[in-house]
Amino acid sequence: MTEQTAAGKGTKSAAKAASAPAGQPDSTRAALGGWLEGPNLLDGEAGKYRGERLGLPESGSGSLAGQGRRLGALLVDWAVAYLIVMAFGWHPSSEAGQWGVLAIFAAEHLVLLSTLGYTIGKRVFGLRVGRLGGPLTPLNVVIRTVLLMLVVPAVIWDQDGRGLHDRLAGTVELRR
Repeated sequence: MTEQTAAGKGTKSAAKAASAPAGQPDSTRAALGGWLEGPNLLDGEAGKYRGERLGLPESGSGSLAGQGRRLGALLVDWAVAYLIVMAFGWHPSSEAGQWGVLAIFAAEHLVLLSTLGYTIGKRVFGLRVGRLGGPLTPLNVVIRTVLLMLVVPAVIWDQDGRGLHDRLAGTVELRR
């Protein structure tokens, strides 16, 4: 074996070893496991508690909202939109009623988050939406609402529990 071939193989082995995460074998199964775990939405090291990396308190007012409260607020907001559609005489299972529920849900988020910082459901569960590094702007609310309507960004969370829709909009759901 020539020196160039040996050096080339050593470089390839070093590159292969460097690309594999420490403590994990470099295999197709490991790659598939990485894919199933989803994207790494963590910017830096994990904190001791959810929200520490964001400079938020561990508990109490201003701390990150838990997933249970967020889900409860979402269900209340959806029920409000459903009831409003029924009040207008549309049946929610009809096509017009389904689009009506979605439109009212989006309008509730756009109007109430832009003006008050919370929706009816968020108020019931003691939550508010804020922006990291400054006041909440209408543009943040529009981006967040559009992504929420797409559903998928809202069900992808980072290690702090923030949905992808919140990360992309620069917002965070906090306890009041």
